[in-house]
Amino acid sequence: MWDQLQPTGPHVSYLVFSTFLLLYALFSQFIRSSLHLSEPPLAVLFGIILGPYCLQWITPQGWGIDHHVTHELTRIIVGIQCFAVGIELPKFYFTRHWASVFYMLGPIMTFSWAITALFAYLIFKISLPAALIIGACLSPTDPVLAASIFSKSKFSERVPRRLKHLLLAESACNDGISFPFLYIGIMAINYSTAGISIKEWFLITILWQCTLGLALGLVIGRCANCLLRISDDRGYISSPSFIVFYLLLAMLTIGVGSTLGSNDFLVAFGAGVGFAHDGWFWERTHSLPFPNIINLILNSSMFVFFGSIIPFQKFAPRDIAPNWGIWQLLLFLFLVLFFRRIPIVLALQRLIPDIRTWREALFCGHFGPMGVGALFLAMESREKLERDTNTNPGDSPPSNDRSEAIRVIWPVICFVVLGSTMVHGLSMLVISLARHFGRQDPERAPLLGTETEGLGRVVHGGGGMESDLDISGSETESQDGSE
Repeated sequence: MWDQLQPTGPHVSYLVFSTFLLLYALFSQFIRSSLHLSEPPLAVLFGIILGPYCLQWITPQGWGIDHHVTHELTRIIVGIQCFAVGIELPKFYFTRHWASVFYMLGPIMTFSWAITALFAYLIFKISLPAALIIGACLSPTDPVLAASIFSKSKFSERVPRRLKHLLLAESACNDGISFPFLYIGIMAINYSTAGISIKEWFLITILWQCTLGLALGLVIGRCANCLLRISDDRGYISSPSFIVFYLLLAMLTIGVGSTLGSNDFLVAFGAGVGFAHDGWFWERTHSLPFPNIINLILNSSMFVFFGSIIPFQKFAPRDIAPNWGIWQLLLFLFLVLFFRRIPIVLALQRLIPDIRTWREALFCGHFGPMGVGALFLAMESREKLERDTNTNPGDSPPSNDRSEAIRVIWPVICFVVLGSTMVHGLSMLVISLARHFGRQDPERAPLLGTETEGLGRVVHGGGGMESDLDISGSETESQDGSE
């Protein structure tokens, strides 16, 4: 009888992942609206407990799931999320809010890359190219974590839609925009000649991967929109096929981008924007839960998986870098969380139209989570460093720079992603607690976080005087982008 049991690795994973999703589904409304928690930190803790360092129920490496498989999983999940954000944004969003998006993707992201690389260079005593790669991996805002934090909840309802749309648009764009930063460090290692590096960086990264990728995505999205409308008008497509068209098109764009060696995320995001440019698809499907179901299953499963592959053994002092250990990692995480975005967003607050107060700037500076996108970029860089070789071996720099980067990047990124998932995932609870218990008893709601005014509204004394420093969720924004 007992010989009929077949607890193989994949079989156990089916059981474990579905168990977590079932438990979360049973209490999802209570967890999000009463406990003010999002699913990523819970999923990561679940994966850690069941992973190889605790119960050993989930052991991906023992199942033969290597970094190549993980690389492709993160590619699919981030690509689908980028496509989803492109659809969820109001129509003609970038023509109305281009200035705000420009500052988030330009000066703010460049500062995030530079300051993070500086921290890595000074704390870990690694080479400058390796530090630049780490900075590029951690500069973008993760669309998966951002979507999880800003999904429907009491907390999300108290954040202005203009801020949510800005942060979501930034998160969907900057994973693709981070490629030019990433390849600066990679090409600095691969080529010792500046002329060759600049030529390859401009022709391949800027023109082929980014520019062509975005343009190709927009064309695919527009064409798919026209085809779907024609088919729907003539009654050729069934309702289930109409709904699943969303997921199939996202997968198509990822396949096109990866096959052409272009920027998968910009192709997917461009396709989402092009597909939903006129608001027609959003009007037909915005009340359907299908996109949220897909996101919940993919995103939660990915964070459970991430919890099981965190390389805890590499966080201890070893021969990884000259100055390496848990204290250096904690210092690096602290500096990244506090100085990667907050100072530059506060400094540019008056120039960003969609950020109207310093409280909103502080909020947007804080909510720049690092997650699945950073994992993808780390694996992308390591794969390029392991695979790429120069035509002229004489142009190759000393191999210790390459081996050091390969050795350091993955554990650093995993540690920061773990910290960011916990800090940003628990921020809803912390902010709600602070606002709830910071009130006088007469103004305090009976349940935690059920106050109706915005997160930034300050109530003074018993008279109910309210300041104008407001992050209010009361504003409404339709799909045409008007407030």
